[in-house]
Amino acid sequence: MKVAILGLGEAGTLYSSGFAAVGWEVAGFDPADTATPSDVTRFADVSDAVADADLVLSLTSSKVAVQAAAAAAPHLSAGTTYADMNSASATVKKDVAAAVTAAGVTFADVAVIGSVPANGARTALVVSGSGSGAAAEHFRAVGAPVEDIGGAPGDASRRKLLRSSFMKGLGALIVESTDAGAAADAEQWVRGQIAAELSGGFDALDRLRDGTRKHAARRAVEAAASVDLLDELGVRPILASAAAELHAGLADANGRDVGELAEAYAGLPVANIGDARQRMGMVDSGIHAMWKGARTVGRARTVWTRAGDNKALQAAVAKVLPGEVIVINGHGDLNRALMGELLAERARSRGCVGMVIDGAARDIDVLEEIGFGVWARAVNPAGPYKDGPGYNDIPVAVGGVVCNPGDLVVADDDGVIIVPAAEAFGSLAGGRAVEADEAQRRAAIIAARTAS
Repeated sequence: MKVAILGLGEAGTLYSSGFAAVGWEVAGFDPADTATPSDVTRFADVSDAVADADLVLSLTSSKVAVQAAAAAAPHLSAGTTYADMNSASATVKKDVAAAVTAAGVTFADVAVIGSVPANGARTALVVSGSGSGAAAEHFRAVGAPVEDIGGAPGDASRRKLLRSSFMKGLGALIVESTDAGAAADAEQWVRGQIAAELSGGFDALDRLRDGTRKHAARRAVEAAASVDLLDELGVRPILASAAAELHAGLADANGRDVGELAEAYAGLPVANIGDARQRMGMVDSGIHAMWKGARTVGRARTVWTRAGDNKALQAAVAKVLPGEVIVINGHGDLNRALMGELLAERARSRGCVGMVIDGAARDIDVLEEIGFGVWARAVNPAGPYKDGPGYNDIPVAVGGVVCNPGDLVVADDDGVIIVPAAEAFGSLAGGRAVEADEAQRRAAIIAARTAS
């Protein structure tokens, strides 16, 4: 029997060991520069890895699961079961299934229920799809408890996301509570209180806390998918949304920081991001760049101020962090500019990379000269009041879109889009896919015109 493993990270390594231990031939493929597990024959091309495989395990990531399936599909053999084990929405699972079943193989939606680092290939699973029976048999051979629910692609994933709405929330709450304990110089006391309520005590506490921090980037995608599922079911995802936001913040702190995110988004048009997000989150066209060629990407620092008054904006400038964009609800007032060259220079000195203003600005020639991007409704030379009131770091409405602190802001000549923090990495992949598709279609149009 042969298993092909697509993705040789931590999970791929553990599953390769599990199948090798029961005598399976293990092939692997990973385009990244990862270590090759000792039990794996690694191939440089996915076609060679999956050739003649009885079982293919996709352990890539939800962002590239469909691309991985499409790349493998032409090379799969009749009788192969393709098992997608990525944490993803039901929609992604259905798209993966469509890619591989078109090649005449069966598909299994495999939801991992538990900790793979702790249990390896013996981690409990829920499976669905046309290949669920075959997949269940294969996984039971390595000692995994498997619940075969039959049904369609996505059904197992939905079960996992229902569980995730609780588990990711629990992990996020433990991280936040222990951080608060440390800040109050009472960390051990807080840890004791939490451990006393968990059946696994301190071991369970540390596993949930450390796992949440270590795997925040991957779990942020899963937490966001849980939010979408609850929305779909008509249940307000209040706590699930907060858990997704915390995971996204931890992912940034783990090294995928604002600078790296901005670099990844470099040159990606707002229009492409909007297309990938089904045009949601796009600020109305009345808010536009104050000078041609302005572009910015950064996390939102929010301000809500009285019309024509910038006291709260000045407070935000005093604490803005490098890589942040200040987003201001100025009630759409056009009679007084909320900022100009002096406030721009102060913001630049602290690393602010731009401002989005539901209101007016001034000194736009200087803003262009210093390269500070500002998107506003109008230019007005009249300066602001400085009396207040106003608020910082709360959800604000700007151009018909709600912007939360920490959301991703991308702006260019076309306009501004607000991307929820938990969806920043997924929207990046979607935007790049749209960009590539449009480039290919444009090239075809030009080629046809040239030929004619």
